[in-house]
Amino acid sequence: MRASRLINLLLLLRTRGQMTAAELASELEVSERTIHRDIEALSAAGVPVYALRGPHGGVALVDGYRTRLTGMTGEEAEALFLSGIPGPSAELGLGRVMAAARLKVLAALPPELRSRASRLVERFHLDASGWFRSGEETPLLSVLSEAVWESHCVDVLYDRNDRLVERRLQPLGLVLKAGVWYVIAESDGHIHTYRISRFRRATALNERFDRPQNFDLGAYWTESTAAYEEHAERVEVTLRIAPAAIDALADIAGTKAVRQAERLTPPEGDPDGWVVLRLRMDWPREVPARLVALGADAELLEPAELRPKIAEIAQRVVDRYSMRESSQADRAAAVAVPDPSHDRPA
Repeated sequence: MRASRLINLLLLLRTRGQMTAAELASELEVSERTIHRDIEALSAAGVPVYALRGPHGGVALVDGYRTRLTGMTGEEAEALFLSGIPGPSAELGLGRVMAAARLKVLAALPPELRSRASRLVERFHLDASGWFRSGEETPLLSVLSEAVWESHCVDVLYDRNDRLVERRLQPLGLVLKAGVWYVIAESDGHIHTYRISRFRRATALNERFDRPQNFDLGAYWTESTAAYEEHAERVEVTLRIAPAAIDALADIAGTKAVRQAERLTPPEGDPDGWVVLRLRMDWPREVPARLVALGADAELLEPAELRPKIAEIAQRVVDRYSMRESSQADRAAAVAVPDPSHDRPA
């Protein structure tokens, strides 16, 4: 632990120049007394570090002392720093590790590359989650990530929506897709994808497993997602929709589905200036409820058998709010009407 701290202290001085003991203590989360002991240890090891006393004093390295990475281009340095996504790294418990690694690389870069890498971090930030969406609760992510790293089997309880199932998994890799974490794991000789937020229990075992020699996580994910999108259950719908509501439709049906939609032109035109789109939507059983979210700005034309289901959902919403309004009106009337008995003479 101390060796790692000494390296980080050295690299801080290398990248930032002169720093006070208080600044170093705050950065490394130790006491100033510990910083002074670490400086003495570095000096004893032959590192040219020295301390300046006074109001403008601090700790610094002798000019010209540096470490260096050779053979790295400016583009490679920029790509390396852009790849460190803070949010996912923190979720995996690697936030401080990622920060320390970037500090080490930054210190080892030549000055011209260090400037480009620092400028990139200042001006670009990656956020993997969608708008108005908080990340899913994944309290078991750290257990699974450690099992992936150490090749340990894991006993899990998984929620399949219809029932809870117990599995013994051999986790092969983790994937972050649109703010959602997945684990790719082998079970009973087959490789499957599991959504981590659906794990109700995960216990890492001492039992180790041998990874398949030819398993390529990136290739597997590309092939499995393409297969899912190709074979997922869908229903073709024809919608008459106000142009202003097309963006909302994209949120409901997916940007890709709306972009690939066939635009139909009624022979007589549309009196309201609406458009008619034919598109495919996944999860057919959920389509009526999702289309209700468009309100009066859209009308389902086909398939005709879904229209009564949409009307039924909309009517239940109307009934729910009508009952609430009626109940509130009754309570208000009861408060407003005086009790005749109060006017009777004693």
